[in-house]
Amino acid sequence: MRDKDVPPFSITQVIENEANRKPRFRFAWRKIAWMAIFRDPLSGLVFLSCLKRDINKSFMELPPLTDGRILRRYKRFLADVELENGERVVAHVPNTGRMTGCWEPGAPVQLSHSDNPRRKLAWTLERVDMGRGWVGVNTQRTNPVVAEALEHQQVPGLEGYREVAREVSTGQGSRLDLLLRGGQSPDAWVEVKNVTLLQDNALCFPDALSERGRRHLLELESLRRQGFRAVILYALNRPEGCCFHPADHVDPEYGRLLRKVAKKGVEILALRLVHTETGIVAGDLVDVDLSVSC
Repeated sequence: MRDKDVPPFSITQVIENEANRKPRFRFAWRKIAWMAIFRDPLSGLVFLSCLKRDINKSFMELPPLTDGRILRRYKRFLADVELENGERVVAHVPNTGRMTGCWEPGAPVQLSHSDNPRRKLAWTLERVDMGRGWVGVNTQRTNPVVAEALEHQQVPGLEGYREVAREVSTGQGSRLDLLLRGGQSPDAWVEVKNVTLLQDNALCFPDALSERGRRHLLELESLRRQGFRAVILYALNRPEGCCFHPADHVDPEYGRLLRKVAKKGVEILALRLVHTETGIVAGDLVDVDLSVSC
């Protein structure tokens, strides 16, 4: 390339700085450079606007992931997994639910690995592919994704709060997941539930009898009576399903209570979590269906 053909320094420097600052978008930024400077400036601008929109979304980067296939789950918190290299390992399953429809022998999985010598198991089951995309089974990832989305003002209906506090005592002898403060609306208590049970075309909660879940609904109802906003947010951690519905066939009392507290002012939101190649991002809200049958 001759000197007179070299693009202006400021443009290339900005693009390279962004590529280095956001490694997971490095290829995309350099594609913009090629289109915007050399080939098709208009397409480059369109691509840039789309990329900026995606970058501005909250994003939780997962640890490096290792592919494998699950062989069995047992004792609730353990799974035998065969890695791509043929090695068989025992992985921790950080999920207290039944995981109905979230795994089957031979299903592709991804694991994270820890070098912490104090851990009994180095491997953790992160997600399973049941044929339509990743199902997030590590429930420890759910609350941080939702909290980041709230901090970035990306959950419709819960924007405008300056502070997102995590694991806050309600003053009633228990804790709820999140408390939103510093907005023009009353402070909002938010309890997050990870949802992976697929029933027909609905994602449902709970997937097992949940006394704890019922208690949270009653706590939210009490907080609503005190003048707070009270929100139950269902994080839909798989790509299928067009709506959220209480799992009446699993825990009919939970479904009854959910409909009751909704009438008393407890807000119900269903937020899709989207799995990317390297992490999880908060997606769009999904319809909530409280009819007796879905």
